[in-house]
Formats: sequence, structure tokens, C-alpha cells
Amino acid sequence: MRILHFFKTYHPDTYGGIQSVIHSLAEGCAEYGVKSEVLYLSSRGAARNEIIQNHIAHRSKLDMYVASTGFSYSVIGDFNDLAAEVDIVHYHFPWPMMDLAHLFTKHGKPSVISYHSDIIKQKNLLWLYEPLMNSFFSKVDRIVASSPNYVESSRVLRNFEHKVSVIPYGIEDNASQVCSARVNHWRAICGEGFFLFVGMLRYYKGLLYLLEAAKISQLKVVIAGDGADEQAIKSYAHDLGLTNVLFVGRVSDADKSALFNLCRAFVFPSHLRSESFGISLLEAAMFSKPMITCEIGTGTTYVNIDGETGIVVQPENSCEIAAAMSQLSDKETAARYGTAARKRYELMFRQRAMCKSYTALYKKMLRH
Repeated sequence: MRILHFFKTYHPDTYGGIQSVIHSLAEGCAEYGVKSEVLYLSSRGAARNEIIQNHIAHRSKLDMYVASTGFSYSVIGDFNDLAAEVDIVHYHFPWPMMDLAHLFTKHGKPSVISYHSDIIKQKNLLWLYEPLMNSFFSKVDRIVASSPNYVESSRVLRNFEHKVSVIPYGIEDNASQVCSARVNHWRAICGEGFFLFVGMLRYYKGLLYLLEAAKISQLKVVIAGDGADEQAIKSYAHDLGLTNVLFVGRVSDADKSALFNLCRAFVFPSHLRSESFGISLLEAAMFSKPMITCEIGTGTTYVNIDGETGIVVQPENSCEIAAAMSQLSDKETAARYGTAARKRYELMFRQRAMCKSYTALYKKMLRH
């Protein structure tokens, strides 16, 4: 069985949550006889048949951005050629270019959408895009959401509920593969028992509220990652006069594992629905760390259960984040929640479970 994944960007150009999910599917589904290919846009230009571990990636030339969305003159032709060679096309939403490619090419292959997020940032243009989106959704065979929470709270998904399935994201367990040298390195820099954030520094991550919570609680916070809003966030930390917040930039997987190993708890203050799930939450749970999340009606509170695996607070509420941090500064409380988080990860969020469920869906689509 051959699958073509189609998204606006991919490794090694960018490393975000959706790209990580695509990579996990492409690698993990191979165990079940699925051969995966990925087509994406790149400023590096066009290329075919690049090897990424055990799957293949193809690039189309990125020509321009419109409303923060990548467009390409050549991708529809590239997509048409590649779709003709596979059994199923797997789209990753949102990205309007794929809607156009599906409608223009009429490739006739079974097709599934992984619905990663509602459109939030460009919502003022949604009225213009919505007819195209609805036409696209009406023509694909299946739509997959990452949590029942998102299905319940998304107007778009409720409109197509008859073709929606839920398959949670999953990640490979590498909690036992922590490098002691990297742990020692970061212990010398950060100490232990700090509150950790890992992720892209973007507008919807709620990091300004985390900074305010750090000022209120006076507890140590380590922020790992980079992104478009990095300078604005650092400037706000400077304005607050924070000496208990450490920005360490984007880190390697080995360094990220070391930081998870050393932290007391994981804080994920995303306050907008652009945060549909939070892959970093799965990493925290894998490392038996309690979590602090906001209730935004998405998968963040599907991973983190209030009073069981961590604490859920109201979005944009620095005082509640600070109170949750103070509660988890108690080692016994943090350990109890962290143990429950690890159990929930093992039960629901392993990469193998995600890949097995998607493979079953692919097979079902081919039978029909």
C-alpha cells in the first residue's frame, strides 16, 4: 500500500508538530506494510525521491506567500503526477493549496484529511475561503481529528461529523534513552526542579502569560524553542525584570530529553485554538512529568486530565498558571500526577497505536 502525504512544509526545512506527525506516520506505518511519500513546498526548489530515513520526500518550488500561506505554480502538476502512482492521498489541513490541488486534478484516489487545526489567525479571510474548503471536505472520503474534544468544539468538524474519525497522535517511547552527559550539561546550566516549556515561540502559545506567572510565583522557568515571536517574548521578559526565566533556544532531541528529565513539571499555556493538541505534552507524559494546560476546547485537555495528570487552568490567566506552578512545586504532588501521565501515555499515545489505527483506516478506505 502506497500513501502520499501532502502538506505545505516538511523536514528538514521546518520542524513543527504537524511535520512530526507526518514523519511518525511515514516511519511507523512501514511496520504494517505501508510505503509513504511526502510532497511539500520548499524555498530550496523542486526535487524528487529524497530519502528521509525509511520514506521518500518530494519538493515543489515555493513561489510566494499569501496571508502566511505558501503557494506554488508547479505543485498541482507535481501532485497530479505523484497521486497517480499511489493508492491513497493523505492531506494535512489547514493549507488552501491542497484544496485547489484536489479539486483541479480530480485524481480519483481515496483521500483522507488529518484535521490538525481550525483556521484561527486568518479567520478574517475565512468567509472567502470557506466555499472552497467546504467543497474540498465534501469530496474527500474521511476526515481524522486528533481528539474527541476538538470534534465537539469545532464548527467545521461538526458539519462533517458523518465522515469524521478520531485517532490521537502518538510518539515513540524514548524516555529510557536519556544521555547522562547531556543531563549533566543542562543541570549545570538550569539546575533541577524547574518548570519547562518546549515548543515554537508563536502567537498562540500563551508565553506572555507564563512570563507573568513566573513573576508572580518566583519559580524558575526554562523556555526551549525559537520562532517568529521570539524577540517580542524576550523583550517582555526583560520589561518584567525577570531573573528566574531562562531562554535556551531550540535544542536537539538529546538536549530536550535531558531537560524533561530534570524539570519538575511541564507548562503549556497555549490560549488559542490554533493549538489543537500539543505534541510536547505527549513528550512530558512520556517522561512522567505533570502538566499545566489551558482549557481551550482542544486536545490539550484530552492529554492532560485536570486533577489526574496535571492541572488545567483558564486561558490568559497568569494568576491561575502561577497557582498551578506553586501546587506542583510540591515533589509528592508532582510525582503522583507524573505517574498518572505516564500511564495515560502508555495507554493512549504511543506511536504504534496511532500508526496501527491509520493503517486500519487506509485498508477500510481501499475496501470501499
